[in-house]
Amino acid sequence: MTKDVYIVDAVRTPVGRYGGALAGVRPDDLAAHVLRALLDRTPALDPARIDDVILGNANGAGEENRDVARMAALLAGVPVTVPGVTVNRLCGSGMEAVIQAYRAVAVGDASVVLAGGVESMSRAPWVLPKPDRAYPAGHQQLHSTTLGWRMVNPRMPAEWTVSLGEGAELVAEKHGIGREAQDAYALASHAKAAEAWATGAFDAEVVSVAAEFVPVGGAGGGPGTLLDRDESVRADTSLAALARLKPVFRPDGTVTAGNASPLNDGASALLITDAAGLRATGREPLARITASAVSGIEPQYFGLGPVDAARRALTRAGRTFGDLATLELNEAFAAQALGCLAEWPELDPAVVNPYGGAIALGHPLGSSGSRLAGTVAHQLAARGSGTGLATLCIGVGQGLALVLER
Repeated sequence: MTKDVYIVDAVRTPVGRYGGALAGVRPDDLAAHVLRALLDRTPALDPARIDDVILGNANGAGEENRDVARMAALLAGVPVTVPGVTVNRLCGSGMEAVIQAYRAVAVGDASVVLAGGVESMSRAPWVLPKPDRAYPAGHQQLHSTTLGWRMVNPRMPAEWTVSLGEGAELVAEKHGIGREAQDAYALASHAKAAEAWATGAFDAEVVSVAAEFVPVGGAGGGPGTLLDRDESVRADTSLAALARLKPVFRPDGTVTAGNASPLNDGASALLITDAAGLRATGREPLARITASAVSGIEPQYFGLGPVDAARRALTRAGRTFGDLATLELNEAFAAQALGCLAEWPELDPAVVNPYGGAIALGHPLGSSGSRLAGTVAHQLAARGSGTGLATLCIGVGQGLALVLER
């Protein structure tokens, strides 16, 4: 028999723009910040009771390369006896970390787990492959690790290795989603996010980042706040402004920088326990985790990965789309989000992303999945009851989903 699994608390940093306020902060420091915030907000919990720290990260090629979960735990002051593991399911890495924590607690392998994710796309390095033969005389190519495919295996079919943006164009074609619909969706995302910030909807989950995290010689470096709200939200954008942007991936395409998620930096984390761990925190939980699911799809249609994952997770939880009080769907692209909604005709779109989505809030890859889970948990706590779903698409053709109850 499995145990009930509780989300006691969930925090995230504000999401920084690429090259923005958080560009000078190492990813291990970002991750340590949210872990420390969870512990500071739960003073009754003895950190030695933590059984594991599980963090997602999509890149793993830079300052987070040496098992960022373990490094972040040490930097956060967690006892050295507490282990840490880093998982990679690309854009779903943060949610994968939450799901692995959920499973460990449910089967009794753990009682208290810190789970989340981190990404600094600003600080992602260039990498140089080793040459095929020693001492090459010619120039060598550096590959950016910020986003997408690099050093692709030539055995992969070409249609599977298209860019993420081209994949969004394919979804738009499949569902007949035009430029106007995508821009309107993006505008709504920014409007909802701006309203959420104005009304304090994120106050319970966002922990500002202090300037002390910036290395000596970087921007900031002194006391004070480096970033206290999401940096990519554009409250002043308009349909006219979005319409002026040129397509990025096809000359005659529909996907632009305005109707796609930006490149970002950020971290998020959740405190996950069983009943005994919950008692040790002395707190009331935000929500319970009741089901999860993963699905696969043709890589070029990765954006539709959430479609089956969400259905499977709801079925396992004994719920339907009609039961949902809220659904957080990661907006990698407006075309991708609209494509998923088109395949969920029974879903009321009014419950989707009530505080805006990644087009406005940002998409720091390894953190986004745990950010979605934490946002759903806080929404359910604010409501007092209900069922919520968090789901997102994943590059190379996967989807993840998580069902929460309050």
